[in-house]
Amino acid sequence: MKRLILALLLVTSAAACAAAGAETPPASAAAATSFSSGRISVERVGEGPDVILIPGLSSSPEVWRSTIAAMPGYRYHLVHVAGFAGAAPGENASGPVVAPVADEIARYIRESRIEKPAIVGHSLGGSWAMMVAARHPQLASRIMVVDMMPFLGAMFGGPMATPDSVRPIAEQIRTGIATSTGEARRTSVERTIAGMVRTEALRADIARHSLESDGPVSGQAMYDLATTDLRPELARIAVPITVLYVTPAGAPVTDAQMDQYYTASYATAPKAVLKRIPKAYHFIMLDEPEAFQRELKAFLGR
Repeated sequence: MKRLILALLLVTSAAACAAAGAETPPASAAAATSFSSGRISVERVGEGPDVILIPGLSSSPEVWRSTIAAMPGYRYHLVHVAGFAGAAPGENASGPVVAPVADEIARYIRESRIEKPAIVGHSLGGSWAMMVAARHPQLASRIMVVDMMPFLGAMFGGPMATPDSVRPIAEQIRTGIATSTGEARRTSVERTIAGMVRTEALRADIARHSLESDGPVSGQAMYDLATTDLRPELARIAVPITVLYVTPAGAPVTDAQMDQYYTASYATAPKAVLKRIPKAYHFIMLDEPEAFQRELKAFLGR
């Protein structure tokens, strides 16, 4: 187990610098919304059943463009978190980020009168999907979590970790992300992205969005993520959950070990369906688009 935790730490280190974005077709039917928030903005694309798409840490909603282009027939709601990928920090500039953003996503669904949308979140976005479903159980019809476990802090402290026990290292990570600048930051981000996106042609844009993110906001979001244990809340999620995950690139763990870790992590989720996607790195929807779209179609068709 210790070996597995050390391997999973590679994913955490990557997540600390990660972002999103890709060379994809522009949105063809974007519509503005009257919803106003200091923590998120939302773009609507297309018509049909409602799907909320949430990117991850330091990430841009642009990661979803290729998925949207390949899967018309839905009304997609693309969440852009303030402080990430060029957006002004807004209210995320001070205090906690993760829990308040989850509440704002829930408020967006309520105030926009969206009836039982599906929610799909990548990485930290997956944590936001779980938080909305657990804390606002009347809002979502189902959620998909793309490559995220319910307690990231277990990577730092092992199977007995608690939010309090991992707080010191989470504080160090927060400071590191918030204060990293210049060429050192660029080098770190580019190295990290190479381990998170197998498709080399897509890495430059993803790194750019990371570098365009506000360091203190990203650092605080990572701190919040590492010190938030959603495992006790999984039993409150009454809607179906689909979890897609990968075996981390370069990690000294077997597929079977990764399967075991995810099964244990989601043991308290009564309706979770877990599936490992071969070949992909962390950005599954970019590295294995056909496999991802196949799983997403099945998820939306339930």
